[in-house]
Amino acid sequence: MLHDIPSLESSLDGGFGQPVFEAQATFRLVMDAMARPGSRRRIEADVTAPGLAGPAQAALALTLCDADTPVWCSDASPMLGAWFAFHTGASLTTDPDQAAFAFVGSDGVAPEDLPLGSPDYPDRSATLVIEVRSLDEGERFRLRGPGVDNHCDIVIDGLPEGFAAFRAANRALFPRGLDVVLTAGRDLVALPRSTHFIPSEG
Repeated sequence: MLHDIPSLESSLDGGFGQPVFEAQATFRLVMDAMARPGSRRRIEADVTAPGLAGPAQAALALTLCDADTPVWCSDASPMLGAWFAFHTGASLTTDPDQAAFAFVGSDGVAPEDLPLGSPDYPDRSATLVIEVRSLDEGERFRLRGPGVDNHCDIVIDGLPEGFAAFRAANRALFPRGLDVVLTAGRDLVALPRSTHFIPSEG
């Protein structure tokens, strides 16, 4: 029983200090990022989760997940499961096709069988959150689509292998498909399913 105490204490740590205020602020930030693909937003809250990559991922989990949203994580553990249960009411699932949200660490591999929604219910798709090494340097990509004024260029280091091809296939499914949020520490960039994501030379 003594060995269970540190795990329990860790599951209680890392949440919002002012839950209502900080959750509302994070929700507005995420919605703004989704409305303006490629725009960079920063999480100011000091939040952590055992197994999530950084403050941005932890804040998204605290804000978006609840008892009705099963969660898949690339670095799942009993401690992370306890953290989700205590702070959000959400449960971890080992079946990606049951997940409403999927969190992938910088060394993790995104699952291939997340829910993509249906023509009648495209909103029943998952949101994929991926930690990258940097949003300041790396490969250059050009974004086009709703919410983007003509085009937007971003640089990213640490995308999963084949991500650009995945995005092209995902865009072709519209209105079905996955919405993606890229996180890097405290920062995040949203890539809604409607956004064209094109490798660029500059």
